[in-house]
Amino acid sequence: MDSFPISTARRRFVQGIALGGAALGLGLSPRQLLATQSQTGAPELSGRHFALTIGNTGVNLTGRRANAVTVNGTLPAPTLRWRQGDTVTLAVTNHLAHTTSIHWHGILLPFQMDGVPGISFAGIAPGETFTYRFPVVQSGTYWYHSHSGFQEQRGLYGALVIDPEQPDPVDRDYVVVLSDWTDEDPDHLYATLKKLSDYYNFNERTVFDTLRDFREKGVAQTLQDRRMWNRMRMSSRDLADVTGYTYTYLTNGHTPNGNWTALFQPGERIKLRFINSSAMTFFDIRIPGLDMTVVAMDGQPVAPVRFHECRLGVAETLDVIVTPTENRAYTLFAQSIDRSGFARGTLTPNPALSAAVPAMDAPTPLTPRDMGMAGMDGMDGMDGMDHGQMTTMESDHHAMASMDHNGMHEMHSGQAPRSVPFATDAHNPDLPPRSSVDQHARSEHGPGVDMRAHQPQAMLDDPGFGLRERDWKVLTYADLETAGGAPDSLTADREIVLHLTGNMERYMWSFNGIKFADSVPLELYLGERVRITLVNDTMMTHPIHLHGMWSDLEVGHGKLLRKHTITVKPGEKLSYLVRADAEGGWAYHCHLLYHMEAGMFREVRVVKAATHGEANG
Repeated sequence: MDSFPISTARRRFVQGIALGGAALGLGLSPRQLLATQSQTGAPELSGRHFALTIGNTGVNLTGRRANAVTVNGTLPAPTLRWRQGDTVTLAVTNHLAHTTSIHWHGILLPFQMDGVPGISFAGIAPGETFTYRFPVVQSGTYWYHSHSGFQEQRGLYGALVIDPEQPDPVDRDYVVVLSDWTDEDPDHLYATLKKLSDYYNFNERTVFDTLRDFREKGVAQTLQDRRMWNRMRMSSRDLADVTGYTYTYLTNGHTPNGNWTALFQPGERIKLRFINSSAMTFFDIRIPGLDMTVVAMDGQPVAPVRFHECRLGVAETLDVIVTPTENRAYTLFAQSIDRSGFARGTLTPNPALSAAVPAMDAPTPLTPRDMGMAGMDGMDGMDGMDHGQMTTMESDHHAMASMDHNGMHEMHSGQAPRSVPFATDAHNPDLPPRSSVDQHARSEHGPGVDMRAHQPQAMLDDPGFGLRERDWKVLTYADLETAGGAPDSLTADREIVLHLTGNMERYMWSFNGIKFADSVPLELYLGERVRITLVNDTMMTHPIHLHGMWSDLEVGHGKLLRKHTITVKPGEKLSYLVRADAEGGWAYHCHLLYHMEAGMFREVRVVKAATHGEANG
């Protein structure tokens, strides 16, 4: 396995100042600050009518003053508490110099209320007020955020808690909003990624790594390995685009040094509502010394499962129950997927007590399996590939590039996507045959795509790189199913296959090799049940979010996991079912903010079947 020893200086990230971030810039002392906040770390607003004001607020999270985009002057935005069955009205006023918006993530509502400029509405212009009004038809843990530019990265995000008609009794209920903060201007950060995509990646190889390999492997083998990597234009160390080099990771607006703290009494049943509201960061979450039991994911109840650690994708939410019996403190520890930093908080019976913060793990390089080359899993890593294997793999790529994929699932400009006929697969009868899933449309062969998965695999039971060797239980999608059984039909009327594609060096991201600007809307027929199969051809993990409708992930054995955001690992293929029951235009995209901006975005239109021919005529 390729290892990467990294010096302390290279691993250092900004852990911030000791004062939490929710009301910074308002001139409050720590005691006054605590008096203005609920235990969630941000003010909590409840009821049916809400007045929300979006504006600029000065903050100081790292010792350096910066500008945040806030709701009612706080970071995170206020926690909104609704009740299932109510109709809510939210008047949102824009005090910014630019158009803004709020998207209610995971909430089922009329498309005009979804809050996506250019698809749902025009946005909220400077000085204007837009009133959202819709019935609340669900319960659970969700969140809200801007869908305008990079305002989400600047701080415009907050928690949503919807109480069911019959609440689950717990002794304490805490929201835990995880996020990533940068003092940089996000526009500058994005421009940097476009110019040099690995600028923030301090895990990349250095001359010292090469010198070490010369000593350990010999000059010839080292040069052969480097030649292989260069020819494949890949790096086993592309774990995250944006890292702790610029990010400070927050828990409810508090930096690691700020140490957000929640109280309990031993023996109490505590619900923790984890929300990953970051722009770009996957968090691996654990509470050393304390088991967790998952009871809901993405707001939907699941059959309970006890676990010790989980990877929470961007935009996902996870409700867990913990019951600490000892009279001591526990650390909530959430380290980034690339191990460049962490968010932390404390559960404690006494505000004066805290627990040790675990050391971050060493970053783990990607393997052939993470590159969609599962047939090479027997190797310890790509550095172990000999030249013969390399030549074969290159030939396969060249062969695919020259294929004429007639009848494939292409999304060329001016064309509607083509359906893939149903068939069986030896590994998963719910998936189409390998010949249709693993082949690539002509649109995937161009400057916007630098990699195509050679052998994508079903990986729902795989915790992912960095978590596979744990001595404790790591939660995976395969462990979960929606409580009460499948919430909708297990069969589909139609199937669509989409490949997640990109060019890391050029920082271009897309579906089927086509960026949003060159795409046409994906049409679903009102009322139909559609199976969407995603194949991740890239070396990055992508959280894919469909607005307005549930995504019922097929986890096997006739079980479904109802979600609003589905994380797809490198080299993975998975399928989920969608009931197209919400007419109108909806956004469909990778929830990594800069990937979405760079093109991994689609519009989905749900139309009545009678109008389909007219729309494509």
